[in-house]
Amino acid sequence: MPRVSFGAWVEDAVDWLQSNLTWIFDAIKAVLGGMYDGVNAVLSGGEPLLMAGIFAVIAFWLRGVIPAVATFAGFALIDSLALWDEAMATLSLVVVAALITIVIAVPMGIWAARNNRVSAALRPVLDVMQTMPAFVYLIPGVMFFGVGVTPGVIATIVFAMPPGVRMTELGIRQVDSELVEAAEAFGTSPKHTLTRVQLPLALPTIMAGINQVIMLALSMVVIGGMAGAGGLGEKVYAAITQLQVGLAAESGIAVVILAMYLDRMTGALNERVSPLGRRAAAKVAAGARRLRFAHYKPGTAVAMTGVVVLALIAGGLNIAGSTDSKAVQADGGNVGKGQKINLGYIPWDEGIASTYLWKEILEQRGYETGVTQLDAGPLYSGVARGDIDFQTDSWLPTTHKDYWDKYSDQLDDLGSWYGPTSLELTVPSYVKGIDSLEDLKGQGKKFDGKIIGIESSAGMMGTLNKKVLKEYGLDGEYEVVSSSTSSMLAELNASIKKKEPVVVTLWSPHWAYGKHDLKKLKDPKGAWGKGEEIHTVAHKGFAKKAPAVAKWLKDFELTEKQLTSLENEIQGAGQGKEQDGVRNWLKKNSGVVDKLAPVPGGAGGSQQGKDAGKTVNMGYFPWDEAIASTYLWQNMLEDRGYRTTVKQLDPGPLYTGLAQGQLDVQFDSWLPTTHKDYWNRYKENLVDLGSWYGPTSLELTVPSYVKGIDSLEDLKGQGKKFNGKIIGIESSAGMMGTLNKKVLKEYGLEGEYKVVSSSTSSMLAELNRSIKKKEPVVVTLWSPHWAYGKHDLKKLKDPKGAWGEGEQIHTVAKKDFPKDFPELTGWLKDFKLTEAQLASLEVEIQKGGAGEEKESARRWMDANPDVVAKLAPVGS
Repeated sequence: MPRVSFGAWVEDAVDWLQSNLTWIFDAIKAVLGGMYDGVNAVLSGGEPLLMAGIFAVIAFWLRGVIPAVATFAGFALIDSLALWDEAMATLSLVVVAALITIVIAVPMGIWAARNNRVSAALRPVLDVMQTMPAFVYLIPGVMFFGVGVTPGVIATIVFAMPPGVRMTELGIRQVDSELVEAAEAFGTSPKHTLTRVQLPLALPTIMAGINQVIMLALSMVVIGGMAGAGGLGEKVYAAITQLQVGLAAESGIAVVILAMYLDRMTGALNERVSPLGRRAAAKVAAGARRLRFAHYKPGTAVAMTGVVVLALIAGGLNIAGSTDSKAVQADGGNVGKGQKINLGYIPWDEGIASTYLWKEILEQRGYETGVTQLDAGPLYSGVARGDIDFQTDSWLPTTHKDYWDKYSDQLDDLGSWYGPTSLELTVPSYVKGIDSLEDLKGQGKKFDGKIIGIESSAGMMGTLNKKVLKEYGLDGEYEVVSSSTSSMLAELNASIKKKEPVVVTLWSPHWAYGKHDLKKLKDPKGAWGKGEEIHTVAHKGFAKKAPAVAKWLKDFELTEKQLTSLENEIQGAGQGKEQDGVRNWLKKNSGVVDKLAPVPGGAGGSQQGKDAGKTVNMGYFPWDEAIASTYLWQNMLEDRGYRTTVKQLDPGPLYTGLAQGQLDVQFDSWLPTTHKDYWNRYKENLVDLGSWYGPTSLELTVPSYVKGIDSLEDLKGQGKKFNGKIIGIESSAGMMGTLNKKVLKEYGLEGEYKVVSSSTSSMLAELNRSIKKKEPVVVTLWSPHWAYGKHDLKKLKDPKGAWGEGEQIHTVAKKDFPKDFPELTGWLKDFKLTEAQLASLEVEIQKGGAGEEKESARRWMDANPDVVAKLAPVGS
């Protein structure tokens, strides 16, 4: 028979679709990605135990007390395994895929049940969908939609569709034809016959089909982890490829818990929505003589109330926990400004090590990162499409030659960071007489005719099969067993324990050579080729998207000693703690981050402090010098390795939070006057770290065009000119109390003027509006303030000294602050800013606008490169 090039036709079709219908695929990807993000935000947004409570209430409603308790215990176990986020990601994928599948499958099943031609046409299509190996569905998904959530959802929909269609059709066809005929005889329309007769009676079968859809969706979602779909699938895939038995067991248990919950709940849902199901449930409950409470199920309204209450609590806690600012990363956190960088890696040790090294470096430099483990094929495809920004484990020119040749037009080679490497076949040293590839010939029986390989997609496997075996006459005598890197290492380890002969694929550098006594088989004919280089490869346009990162990667290099020690540190940290291993390694190799990812201002701006890693909780009220000093210190502390949170509060709650230890420090205590009341009330629970700016002044201010008003004394009798109003700020501010209780009384302005409490921003808006209209206005203000630079204003003189003497701006902290943060305490006690420094910092923050305060402070720091080293010095 002639060779039929079916596969070639499929590839041509795929190429045409990729070239001509990309816009459709992008639209589908956006819609499905948006649906997933929305569902995942809801499921993973609340506190895990509260969400477990919601799932338990649903179980209580559908199945009773005992299943509810078991549900809560199961989801609490998932949380205790630190797999909650992954489980909710998986559940989100299942929900999205299952909903879409049901929306399509049920109408198709109804159509097939009512039309024999449609049924006949669908049957072979469903057969193909149901019997095609599940992994095959990932290929077009990755080709059309790249790696990530979308290919997983698409593959899941296709895989889970058949039972939904078949069971719906079966359920409707099984409805007694005499009932249908009776309905028609009474004049029931086809539509009402379907909705009032056939669907209610077919509902148990349809629900069974929906149950199978959900179960298949869950099984496929786990497989989707191979395409970067995330969730538990990625954990299971990582455990398989790295032979992590513990992780596999934990992830497997989480999958089982999800599967049991979804299975039992969808099965029980039939009892709630089906008349037959409700009748059967009522009969069971009525017949129960013992443990009647176990059969009790709350009404829908009661269950819904419980769900709503728990959801509101979970949402409220989530909002409270995320208010204002999240903890951010250390070291030059401004550079990336939160830009998302996606990294991918093949589960080879140097790939894991270099990827998590760069993940940590990028997070220290202010980037947000995503990391996905993939096989080589999907990884290169993902980088080419731009779904993955870069990967650091391209073995060129041999191992990954095929992938480079296929995608080189869409990739940028950022250079080699390690080399030369070598590929080899390896045997344990106790295997005598096998020292070279030539020695393998005629020795096949000794090794059971097998060479234990790694992933079939790896380029070195192609080189082994196509060149090495042929060059040494080993083809036919040896079968290369494709497995995975972890499986190969497990086989090597098992053979060594039993002292059995084994030959495996390996490469240098690799930690296995340090763990075992191995021999690299010599390659006198050079079949493996010359030693390779390990390259960093990014998608086209990455250098434009993230120029700083691209430059760092181009200059990236590790020595063999550095790479080996990094791999060993990660091995010691264990599965799932790769980044902890990297952090431990970085502590032992100080200066690596500054060398690999230099930032403006030099290394002095990003050296770690003695208390690096501690979290400093800062608070401020929205006065300009408070905003400026707080975000300045947030940047500096992150550069010194601290973690930070920032919260905006009114002065009352802020001082209360400091006194109770809920906040650590704030930088805007105006003493001894403005904040006198707060200081007197809480001083036993606070510590004054000293003044960093002063003297200040409080004043009433008018625009310069308001003639004849130069002093507080001039305001008397002029109330009508200002509509009897003095525009104030927050009522809780100490200066507002001083104004009302002392200044107005001292100058006889009580009764003539009303002090309007508002906010700092409202006062400034009123000042700006009045100036534009050239209207008289008198406002509360203070020095220093940027408004004096923006507008032509007059500070009203205070000849009677009612405002009191000029104040100092102090840093005030909780009582235990010096003990908790000794290094930072020393810095803050020496903290000083000149009027020119503070004014320029405030101006920069004003230019940046709301929401950009941290970035604006970083720009000011870049323009004043010595400020970090001066204000937060670290030891050499």
